[in-house]
Amino acid sequence: MSNETKYTEDNIRSLDWKEHIRMRPGMYIGKLGDGSSADDGIYILLKEVLDNSIDEYVMGVGKTIDISIQGEKVIVRDYGRGIPLGKVVDVVSKMNTGGKYDSKAFKKSVGLNGVGTKAVNALSSFFRVESTRDGKSASAEFEKGNLTNQDGLEETSRRRGTKVSFIPDDSIFKNYKYRTEYVAKMLKNYVYLNPGLTIVFNGEKYFSENGLKDLLSESIGEEDRLYDIIHLKGDDIEVAITHSKTQYSEEYHSFVNGQNTTQGGTHQAAFREAVVKTIREFYGKNYEASDIRKSIVSAISIKVTEPVFESQTKTKLGSTDMGDGMPTVRTYINDFLKTKLDNYLHKNSNTAEQLQRKILQAERERKDLSGIRKLAKERAKKASLHNKKLRDCRVHLTDSKKDRNLESTLFITEGDSASGSITKSRDVNTQAVFSLRGKPLNCYNMSKKIVYENEEFNLLQAALNIEESMEDLRYNNIVIATDADVDGMHIRLLLITFFLQFFPELIKEGHLYILQTPLFRVRNKKETIYCYSEQEKRDAIQKLSGKHEITRFKGLGEISPDEFVHFIGEDIRLDPVMLDKEQTIEELLSFYMGKNTPDRQEFIIDNLKVELDTVEEQ
Repeated sequence: MSNETKYTEDNIRSLDWKEHIRMRPGMYIGKLGDGSSADDGIYILLKEVLDNSIDEYVMGVGKTIDISIQGEKVIVRDYGRGIPLGKVVDVVSKMNTGGKYDSKAFKKSVGLNGVGTKAVNALSSFFRVESTRDGKSASAEFEKGNLTNQDGLEETSRRRGTKVSFIPDDSIFKNYKYRTEYVAKMLKNYVYLNPGLTIVFNGEKYFSENGLKDLLSESIGEEDRLYDIIHLKGDDIEVAITHSKTQYSEEYHSFVNGQNTTQGGTHQAAFREAVVKTIREFYGKNYEASDIRKSIVSAISIKVTEPVFESQTKTKLGSTDMGDGMPTVRTYINDFLKTKLDNYLHKNSNTAEQLQRKILQAERERKDLSGIRKLAKERAKKASLHNKKLRDCRVHLTDSKKDRNLESTLFITEGDSASGSITKSRDVNTQAVFSLRGKPLNCYNMSKKIVYENEEFNLLQAALNIEESMEDLRYNNIVIATDADVDGMHIRLLLITFFLQFFPELIKEGHLYILQTPLFRVRNKKETIYCYSEQEKRDAIQKLSGKHEITRFKGLGEISPDEFVHFIGEDIRLDPVMLDKEQTIEELLSFYMGKNTPDRQEFIIDNLKVELDTVEEQ
């Protein structure tokens, strides 16, 4: 008897638009996630709705956008022209329906494919759209893409515009929550790219007068800038450039048609190339590209007709042409910088002198380190062949492309037992493991030389592939996975110090996380509950009334691979490492890792008192 599976007409299905989106959400919004990462799906949902309101502002209508996020519910209200009232339902529920196919009206719009709000609608347990124009309004409500209520035309005195409310479906976005820091960063980028626009988020106003100059001012403090920010603007391009006094690597913020291209693309590559070419020609010296770009902090925004991105989430530009008969992206950016940046340096001799000194300093440091770097690279290459510090994932072992997969994750663990548990329970396709040996060095105030001389740091840098540029970062998520005891906390601090000291942009761009693992397991014969705090343990004990068993996990190595799979799979809990804009990196490192022991001691005692008081109240 044949085991061949039957393949008949009954096997052929045609999915409607919402079924397809819900079955393959990753095709439309990238990864799902729980909100702990800036590129998680719940932020893409917000962005897709917001992009339509931004396009209204770009067209010259609606100078204010109101946004509210309370718990799970998101509301976006603009004061643009409003969706044509007879098309309110179609615009949010019929694929390939929208107002942006007329290239004259939305020539350089972000969303051109008519998918965005449909994806939000299909992936929301509640979705409502309301449009007001010409003294009339129309609205419709949906549940998971299905129309549940539609109101006909009504007379109204409300201001014109569109209001969209939605609640992401928690059956798709598990245990999610919106993080204010990520939303705020997204909104700041919108106002930087649209000077004059006001966005009000939960009562707080975001506004920019100076565009990308304001973005760079926020990114790098005045005391760390080598020279005043160079701010250059053209018809379809804007750039801002400075160099850091302390940062080692390159840092880029790139945008296309208002979209933050976090993975760069053709425009960012062209910008890096054009900066080098212009500076070489200005000084008449064939400086090394790495010396020119070392410590650069910059931003570029271009506008392209009908841009081609490499995914629906638009994180990397693939277009090589500007469109409308204009030159290529590369030629356009090169010509712009060749004229504007060259003119600026001629007119600002002090900046030109400081920049040249920085280049020469980078050149000396590179030559001083050349022998050490060569040996370090050889050691790293040899180590990758012969030791088990890095257990890579298949997305890198089988894919020759440099583009990092959004799902790719590197867990940095301590000790063989912990790394063993994670290695056995990980998803080998996207999750890699790097095993530390003992505590890392406190590298505060040390030079880059230490990275090459210290085996742990050298191998970690090689595994991440971040020596030259963040563009080459091999993993989208770097997760510190250490025990929740004093030693584990100390290792976390030492690793964060390493990244802050030498690669702060890795943290600035939201790639570094702390893995949360359960402290307790409470179970009876029918159910097991993993608890991440004392409060969760008390709740679990109350829920599992009667006879139960409580286990206290002392370290990651004590958690079996069968259990660990829960904590690094769908139910993974990550805490993003974020920088406080109120403090500079130098201030942070100086306080936590410097020689001010009495100050730190007082800080620890004060915060311990607060923690104990909180526990007693509970």
